[in-house]
Amino acid sequence: MKKEWKASVSHVEETIKELRADRRFAVEYLKAALEELDDPDNRAAGLLALRDVAEAYGGLGAIAAQAGISREALYRSLSPKGNPTLRTLLAVLKSVGMRLSVEPDKHVHA
Repeated sequence: MKKEWKASVSHVEETIKELRADRRFAVEYLKAALEELDDPDNRAAGLLALRDVAEAYGGLGAIAAQAGISREALYRSLSPKGNPTLRTLLAVLKSVGMRLSVEPDKHVHA
C-alpha cells in the first residue's frame, strides 16, 4: 500500500484562519508587527501582518472598498516594499474594527 501525503498547508492561510478565529490574537499579532514599522530593515513584516489581518477580516477587495481606495493601491501599500499613507493605514484599521494608538517607548526616559 502506497502512503499518500497530504499537501502542505500555507503558513499565510493558517495565520489568517487563526486571526479570524481569535480577535484578541489578531490585535496582539498586529501590535507586535506594527512595532516593526520603526525598523526599515524589517518594515515588510509589519505591512504583511496588516495585510494578513485585512485578509482575515473581509479580504483586501472588501477592505479597499470600505476604505475608499482601489484594490490595486491597497495591494501595493501592503506589499513588502509598500509605503502606505497615514490615511490608508487608518482606513484599513477602521475597516477591520481597530484603531491606531500611541504608547510611550520603554527605552526612552522622559
